[in-house]
Amino acid sequence: MGVISRTWTWLTTGAHWSGPDGVWHRLAEHLELTAVCLVISCVVALPLAVVLGHTGRGGALAVNLSNAGRAVPTFAVLVLLTLGPLGAYEPWPTVLALVLFAIPPLLTNAYVGMRQVDRGVVEAARGMGMSGRQVIGRVELPLALPLVMTGVRSAAVQVVATVSIAAMVGGGGLGRIITAGFRLTDTAQVVAGALLVAALALLVEGVFVALERYLGRRRRRRGTAPGPGPGPGSDEAAGSTSPVPNEWSAA
Repeated sequence: MGVISRTWTWLTTGAHWSGPDGVWHRLAEHLELTAVCLVISCVVALPLAVVLGHTGRGGALAVNLSNAGRAVPTFAVLVLLTLGPLGAYEPWPTVLALVLFAIPPLLTNAYVGMRQVDRGVVEAARGMGMSGRQVIGRVELPLALPLVMTGVRSAAVQVVATVSIAAMVGGGGLGRIITAGFRLTDTAQVVAGALLVAALALLVEGVFVALERYLGRRRRRRGTAPGPGPGPGSDEAAGSTSPVPNEWSAA
């Protein structure tokens, strides 16, 4: 109970929240580093996953290679990058280590989402005269969006939780509260820093879950609509329709 009460006292002390070493400043650093790493990871992984998922070539190899990278500890990668030439350009060793850590869930989920799109729907879109880019942007991506968002959520939570290791090499973020607590042998501060990181990770998880539900409700409201009428040379007597999303049925 002593540690719990001292941790509560530390968290409720106003002096610990203000100033350059305060919680608010460290939280801003943490969120900034998380956002930078997540944006770079998405820019690298998502276009690659979309193209590989659309073509169906080389995707399995790329996913397996990226997942193999999970076996390498992020802290080990960070230390190696810090000791190398890149170490003089802080915070780029941390950014690169976390980007490598975030790519696997992004690449895997986006690729799987693209490949799970009903091939019949894709062929129907091509039969309507859509180009490859139109098929990706108006058919495959909207249908793969739930899995893509799951990958983004997973990567965001992992990065938020792992950014704390930046403090081990002099970086900013909430991890500095934990390392300062170790240096001062202040158990309450260490626990408080860990609780702040855990709370932030849960908050980020909740935000992305809410975003996924919002996008899902928006997609369900759009529903499905029958495809356009039979074109020249088609069997009009068949009267067949194909379930295509509203967002691209107008094409």
